[in-house]
Amino acid sequence: TNAMAEIETGFEAATGHDLAVSLAGSSALARQIQQGAPADVFLSANPGWMDALEADGLIAQGTRRDLLRNSLVLIAHDAAAIPVEIGPDMDLAAMLGDDRLAMALVEAVPAGIYGKAALESLGQWKAVGPRVAQADNVRAALALVAVGEAPYGIVYATDAVAEDRVTVIGTFPADSHPPILYPVAGIAGREGAGQSALLDYLHGAKARAAFARQGFAVSAN
Repeated sequence: TNAMAEIETGFEAATGHDLAVSLAGSSALARQIQQGAPADVFLSANPGWMDALEADGLIAQGTRRDLLRNSLVLIAHDAAAIPVEIGPDMDLAAMLGDDRLAMALVEAVPAGIYGKAALESLGQWKAVGPRVAQADNVRAALALVAVGEAPYGIVYATDAVAEDRVTVIGTFPADSHPPILYPVAGIAGREGAGQSALLDYLHGAKARAAFARQGFAVSAN
């Protein structure tokens, strides 16, 4: 969200094109595109939703590339929360007690899908799953922790960077979940100067710097 706000301004100034950024969970955006929403470029927080559009013939040939990478972190509302080593020996259920763990939708939203996969791989999901407070998207999950509605949450590292009211207490091992990749592609039938200009800009130095400032790792692909 924060990076795209910066990129929107920079892209318009550099190219003269007018850019309208639509922000939502990748699943919601993919479904909108499937239903004919007039999108020129899709940036997904999960390769699976890009795969779905590609299978439907909705991705412009030769435009798909992995743009960004991210990591998954455990955050706390308490600024004095003690860091934990995230692994099979972590007793997250005991940490929660009678409270809830904030996560994005675990069957639909990428951050939730990754989070559930990580907890399953570490043997934590069976105990923690019933105590998850699911939010429509990862920023909503972040907000639950930021305001103290949930003591802990699982979000992207980049979300934690953007919110001063949460504390990162651990990073999930990279091998506990699928790689968190953000592919970008043009939408078939929307090819043109605007689409090409935006894709070029997203792969360029200014956009990459904007993403890096928000904590993303920029893919070399």
